[in-house]
Amino acid sequence: MKKKVLITGAAGFLGSHLCDRFLSEGFHVIGMDNFITGDTKNIKHLEDNLDFEFIKHDVTEHITIEGSLDYILHFASPASPIDYLKIPIQTLKVGSLGTHNLLGLAKAKNARLLIASTSEVYGDPLVHPQTEDYFGNVNTIGPRGVYDEAKRFQESITMAYHRFHGVETRIVRIFNTYGPRMRLNDGRVIPAFMGQALRGEDLTVFGDGSQTRSFCYVEDQVEGIFKLLFSDYVYPVNIGNPNEISISDFAEEIIKLTNTTQKVIYKDLPVNDPMQRQPDITLARKLLQWEPKVERAEGMKITFDYFKGLSHEELYKSEHRDFSKHIKT
Repeated sequence: MKKKVLITGAAGFLGSHLCDRFLSEGFHVIGMDNFITGDTKNIKHLEDNLDFEFIKHDVTEHITIEGSLDYILHFASPASPIDYLKIPIQTLKVGSLGTHNLLGLAKAKNARLLIASTSEVYGDPLVHPQTEDYFGNVNTIGPRGVYDEAKRFQESITMAYHRFHGVETRIVRIFNTYGPRMRLNDGRVIPAFMGQALRGEDLTVFGDGSQTRSFCYVEDQVEGIFKLLFSDYVYPVNIGNPNEISISDFAEEIIKLTNTTQKVIYKDLPVNDPMQRQPDITLARKLLQWEPKVERAEGMKITFDYFKGLSHEELYKSEHRDFSKHIKT
């Protein structure tokens, strides 16, 4: 019988690519999403695949899966500032209650659970590049704290279930990832720049542009996650691309890539926006024999071609998402 994997956040950017990968590897995939930030179009190509089934469900509510289950990948969560600043309580709940529910399911099914943590657990880091043994510099009461602390709690409860109940767990700390199926107007720098370029708008840089990011193409990210799931390592592992670039330099790269004539404009830096972000992937190289292979120029071209293929409506719609139906007291 085929191994069975549950992927939460399946209609999201990373979740949908993970569904593709596990199906290609011969797994039976159960996708789960409540579409709070996911999109049906990301999994529409899977609707006729007999090895893919979908359950619309909020993981903060009790989860029931019939039959056996071998693996769980927990990728359900708002993941961009425009989302978790609008739905802070839901962001905290999916990292806490949602993770608790999935750990209980993993325990009951004797399944291995991999959780999607984030480089945001390092906050605005005082150590550079960031290694897995760095405890971070996070403002717990700042506007970004709802996401940072949700993920930090997620790691803590995951390790507690591993130590106390013997649940097989894995923790991936994901650094900035990009590629097709990103939401164009989700507030992250790559879709923001590309969307502005396509609409003929000036590119907006927050702060003076000296802050840095490191961008990993989605295909590389999925490969690292896949290898980590099947490793024997239970502690957090950074998966990202260590090729660091300043936001101002990156804006110039986008202008060159898109062959546009817009200028770069500068606005105030958001509160607690990290000034540096670069993964130390020494552990991933040693443990998983993994490192990114897709060069930024290649990955950005693929991503830009994807955005160029969007409809006029998608290109110009603003990100005013209705979260009211997802908010519970």
